[in-house]
Amino acid sequence: MELLDRSKLIDSLHSKDKNSLFVDPLLDEDEQVGAISIDFRLGYDFQVSILTRKPSVDLVSTDQDWRPVSTYFQETRRDIGEKFVLYPHQVAISTTLEYVALPSDTYADILSRSSYTRLGIHISTMIQPGYKGCIPLELVNHGSTPIELVVGCRIAQARFYKLTEAQEYLRSGSVRKYHGEVRPTISKAESDPDLKKLIMLSRT
Repeated sequence: MELLDRSKLIDSLHSKDKNSLFVDPLLDEDEQVGAISIDFRLGYDFQVSILTRKPSVDLVSTDQDWRPVSTYFQETRRDIGEKFVLYPHQVAISTTLEYVALPSDTYADILSRSSYTRLGIHISTMIQPGYKGCIPLELVNHGSTPIELVVGCRIAQARFYKLTEAQEYLRSGSVRKYHGEVRPTISKAESDPDLKKLIMLSRT
């Protein structure tokens, strides 16, 4: 496994090979491509967690009062340069402004940039080899003060790792939950088939 540095990142971004790294729009290559990472910008759309009368999010339908995960979120949109307020302990799911396509032999770790980490916003996720779509950003304000985020700001950074062998992201007959998304998608944990099996086991 190899961490890609700036020269290799730029070579891959400019390559005409179909299995090279693709990022669009890359508004400022000189600014966004660092020594070992690429900065990504905050996108337009948000799925924002909201308070409900339910005491908890139940991922398995076990009674008549059950409600899907989607009802715990509200969709909103901002234009480039507009502000989005992230309140303390609130979850907001967004995406990067950029659309990416990863080669089948490359994966990426996504982290918050240190300037935003120091405000209490932590982003930590991993993008599988072969992924295509806007990068999902799960935003949480761990601080005690609301934070005004500007749409289009460089909020996240990605480190890219080249594997020794290509991986098959889309296996035959398989469906990836979040592949190809260009707008924020709320958790699909409730569709995990093992949850109902576990509930059944607990009742035996």
